[in-house]
Amino acid sequence: MYRKISVFIRRKFREIFKNNINKRDIELLKDKNFVIISDNCWGGSLYQWYKRPYNTPFAGVGVYGDCYIKLLTNFDYYMEQELTFINKSKYPERELNYPLALLDDIEIHFRHNKNEEDAKIKWDRRKKRMLEETNKDNYYFKICTAWSATEEHIKKFHSLPFKNKLSYSLSKIEGLNTKDHIKIIEKNKKDNTLIPNGKKLFKLTFLYFDLNNWLLRS
Repeated sequence: MYRKISVFIRRKFREIFKNNINKRDIELLKDKNFVIISDNCWGGSLYQWYKRPYNTPFAGVGVYGDCYIKLLTNFDYYMEQELTFINKSKYPERELNYPLALLDDIEIHFRHNKNEEDAKIKWDRRKKRMLEETNKDNYYFKICTAWSATEEHIKKFHSLPFKNKLSYSLSKIEGLNTKDHIKIIEKNKKDNTLIPNGKKLFKLTFLYFDLNNWLLRS
């Protein structure tokens, strides 16, 4: 009960002073360039918070855990591939009411695009912006368990040779630095075995983690 009251007060405070906090965060980052690679809508919400144009194709898309790890393991190769739209996912639990495409053998779920044309135009435009940033130290990678990522996926994620990595799950994972892996107490309202969706997860992040410090890492 204390936790719920504390979270409610802190979120209410943040809501009331949203403009002031947002302005402070934007000023702190100044002209710092960053590219967010995320497996769900958390990344898009981050760009919206800092009022930045999407310089990543991974905004408004979802990527299942095994596909995501495979993609990151050979990131440059997959970013050279063109989208091929398909009508059926290899994940049978996923009901498709949005465009779905392959990058070679990686599924990209365009959950917030109207149609295939819209998805491709935005993907290509944002990917072009992303590739203008060639310093991988300015790339920030995030994973959570929302898209069937397991503890094993998260461990593999943290073994990848990227400087900036952040993960979320409902449980502590042995061997992972608590600064880079966050155990979330709050759960998905529709299914308490799941982590909150990307947008909600981003709104909760300030309770656990300082995004400004993460993005300003040198």
